[in-house]
Amino acid sequence: MKSIKHVAIIMDGNGRWGQKKKKRRYYGHIQGLKTLENIVNYTLKKNIDFLTLFVFSTENWKRPLEEINFLFSLLEKFLDKKVNILNKKNIRLKFIGNKKKLKSEIKKKISLAEKLKKKNKKLKINIALNYGSKDEIISAAKNLHKKKLAFTKKNFENFLFTKNIPDPDILIRTGNTNRLSNFMLWQAAYTEIFFEKKLWPDFNINDFERILKVFNKINRNFGSINE
Repeated sequence: MKSIKHVAIIMDGNGRWGQKKKKRRYYGHIQGLKTLENIVNYTLKKNIDFLTLFVFSTENWKRPLEEINFLFSLLEKFLDKKVNILNKKNIRLKFIGNKKKLKSEIKKKISLAEKLKKKNKKLKINIALNYGSKDEIISAAKNLHKKKLAFTKKNFENFLFTKNIPDPDILIRTGNTNRLSNFMLWQAAYTEIFFEKKLWPDFNINDFERILKVFNKINRNFGSINE
């Protein structure tokens, strides 16, 4: 099987799943966390080095304030309850995105979670929080100009949130929506993209395994010709 270093996931469809079950959107977000735990454990089993999760985009601030507050409270509870468990599993957390707009309390918990797991190497999980790829690209360009460095691919990538993280081999989007929604536009240039009809809470290990098997059969030439 091909070596898979990095899988990125747009976990779409939580709110719609909750409504489909005749409940509130919040119910779908809670169920989505359970799906995430299963996928993280399976990622560990498959010895994949990096897992990047699109948790909250720069555009998600347009949602109702009540739902935004719920999502961040869910994240805080996750950090409070799961930090030690992740640590025991040798998982490292890194938050990518613009942290300036976040409340001080959540920023403190993020900082603590990152510090506690800095030395962990089994699986590196990147949580894309208040993340927008266009903003990331513009910010990187501005910093490159500010530092008066040559505009090379290597120098530019050193100012992205994903510095020292390999580009995703696989990008999965659930929720029956076929777009990237401002997620990893630079990094996904040669990523194999899988759009799944299932809503995120319904996505399971069998679906993940199926995608890995399909990926294994793909010839990845990166623009060259396979002789």
